Amino acid sequence: MEYDHIRYEEKGEVRIIAFNRPEVRNCIGPLTHTELCDAWERFATDDGAKVAVLTGTGKVAFCTGGDLKHGTEIVSADPSEIAAHCRGERPGYLGPSRRTDIYKPIIAAVNGAAYAGGLEWACFADIRIVEEHATFGVTCRRWNIGLADGGTQRLPRIVGMGRALDLIVTGRVIDAREAYRIGLANEVVPSGRSLVRALELAEFICGLPQGALRTDKEAAIRGYGLPLDEGLRIEAECFNRSIFDPATVEGLRQFIDRDHPDRRSEGPARTPGLARDPGAGK
Repeated sequence: MEYDHIRYEEKGEVRIIAFNRPEVRNCIGPLTHTELCDAWERFATDDGAKVAVLTGTGKVAFCTGGDLKHGTEIVSADPSEIAAHCRGERPGYLGPSRRTDIYKPIIAAVNGAAYAGGLEWACFADIRIVEEHATFGVTCRRWNIGLADGGTQRLPRIVGMGRALDLIVTGRVIDAREAYRIGLANEVVPSGRSLVRALELAEFICGLPQGALRTDKEAAIRGYGLPLDEGLRIEAECFNRSIFDPATVEGLRQFIDRDHPDRRSEGPARTPGLARDPGAGK
């Protein structure tokens, strides 16, 4: 599929998916929706793609939600479509941001305003690298438009119910500093640097063994909010799918033979923040 409203770029094992309508602050219309659905399915099913980086084109906006000029084209009034949406059989109105089955890592490089559906897309990511001029808000509150693409569910999981309800109820806009303080932003970087930093992080993640990384993400997502015993059951199911992988055998060999930068006595460790005592042999 050729894309007009988004960009899809391959950089080694990383895929960049970018909202590409800077003239309308990267808002999402019917064509954008279709292209996003195709792009995320493409990423999810591509064995050569390990990490996705989601960003916006330009310097002003990451994504400002739905293109309201297309109102009825975005949201169908057909009763059968409404029923299918309520049953969870539709991907979302602004692309597939209601998907919960992509267990590859996703990083958002938030390069500007992330409003309404754009905030929902930021919450779709696992990690948010945020530029210092970026802002976030449920700004659709002014127009009596609800969140329909995961915002009411993902935002509380990220920042907690109290802080999420503050944003959801008031519709107020917060800056990058407050986003970091409440846990919405994982990192704040200078303007123009979010994509660079996100790609740096993505490359690091691509260098890790992927099996257990994905099953751990799956367990965390599927188990969140469930009773502890059910969450532990899911964790065990996921663990037992990765522990017998050949990559685990190789990981154990690297540990035992000290054949990894984090285990060698000389040279820098690979894992950021790792405190290593060469004399301890651990």
